[in-house]
Amino acid sequence: MEKDRISYLRPMFLRRAAPLVHPVGNLSLPEPAIIRLSNGIPLYVLHFPAQEVLKVEVVFRAGRPQETKRLASRTTARLLREGTHTRTGAEIAEFFDFYGASVSVPTNLDTANVILYALSKYAAEVMPVFSDILLDPIFPETELENYRRTSIQELSVELEKVETIAYRKVTELIFGEHHPYGYNSTETDYQQINREDVQQFYRQWYRPENCLIFASGCVDENTIALIERNLGGWETGEAAASTKLPQNPNQTTAGPEKMHLPHPGSLQTAIKIGRRAFGRKHPDFNGLFVLNTILGGYFGSRLMTNIREKKGYTYNIYSTLDAYINDGCFYIATEVNPENTSAAIKAIFLEMKKLCDKLVQESELEMVKNYLLGMILNGLDGPLNASDLVKNVIVEDLPWESFSQMVHDIRTITPQGLQALARRYLQPQDFWVITVG
Repeated sequence: MEKDRISYLRPMFLRRAAPLVHPVGNLSLPEPAIIRLSNGIPLYVLHFPAQEVLKVEVVFRAGRPQETKRLASRTTARLLREGTHTRTGAEIAEFFDFYGASVSVPTNLDTANVILYALSKYAAEVMPVFSDILLDPIFPETELENYRRTSIQELSVELEKVETIAYRKVTELIFGEHHPYGYNSTETDYQQINREDVQQFYRQWYRPENCLIFASGCVDENTIALIERNLGGWETGEAAASTKLPQNPNQTTAGPEKMHLPHPGSLQTAIKIGRRAFGRKHPDFNGLFVLNTILGGYFGSRLMTNIREKKGYTYNIYSTLDAYINDGCFYIATEVNPENTSAAIKAIFLEMKKLCDKLVQESELEMVKNYLLGMILNGLDGPLNASDLVKNVIVEDLPWESFSQMVHDIRTITPQGLQALARRYLQPQDFWVITVG
């Protein structure tokens, strides 16, 4: 018996070579069927008949850009599940739990998204209650007060974190303190939001003509008929007002500079180094996406390798390219011991300078390309993931070819192209440097 066990384990111990790496093949975005409900709402359907799950995501262009009062968007979305004329919030939660279903309202700056997850066999039971949440919320005053109190408590906890303070400050400086993407919520903002604000925001923006629906999983004819029966009769109203962002999103009078915010008692110093960027429609977005990955967008990135692994300044460091519908920002984030703050900032800018001065080696670029294509492949795995990619293209009003263009740009970008982007977007004078600690 012991000999057999050792023989069974021997291949695991004797393996010396890594598994073969296979190139990612064709990547194509599944094209949804488009159905118009009776009231004109477009329904985008990805039908996977072999799946037993159903995801229905309802999207409203009802985010921060549509606000006339701070926090109206977030508050309205969060309170949708807290009661209708026929069910209390507790009854709604218990109902969905009974069927193993859930309704989520993810935080989003540009849109309000309400997502139903359920087994397809229970679609007939859960869809009427899901539609009731969307069409007949009453925004109870008691639930609004609970939301205010909980949000203020959560904000108080978050403001004890140096990372949170640094993020709030850098986005405020990049976009401007009055810009939808730049303003920071305060205790006063939560105290001043009232039921009338929420009701008005709902009436203005939660309308069929301002709505998109994405259904994926097992979405057969019966399910489509069910969606039509519950949401197709939603009456349209007056057209929603147009949205205008500030003409000069960066409201600050000074150019990017260094800023330190003291936070007594903190054991670490948070660093945020950021600049304004752009959304996915910009011709340089795909290339900058690859460049960001090389710099700090995955575990094997240069920032992680050199500043974490070699210098030991931090446990975690990353860079990210945040894209919104109307704008975007690029920033680098980490936390270090206070005595390493200056050295870490210097090392970060040195890594950016290297990308400006030296061509990325083909071997490194090939590894990053394979990583990104693999991530995209994972994003296409299954109906729930694929629907997110489809939704992003449609909600951001991108051409359908934008997905294949992104794949093409990742496959074909060159070291010379990356260097040109680095010289354009990684110049130190364009970055705010925020430290908190």
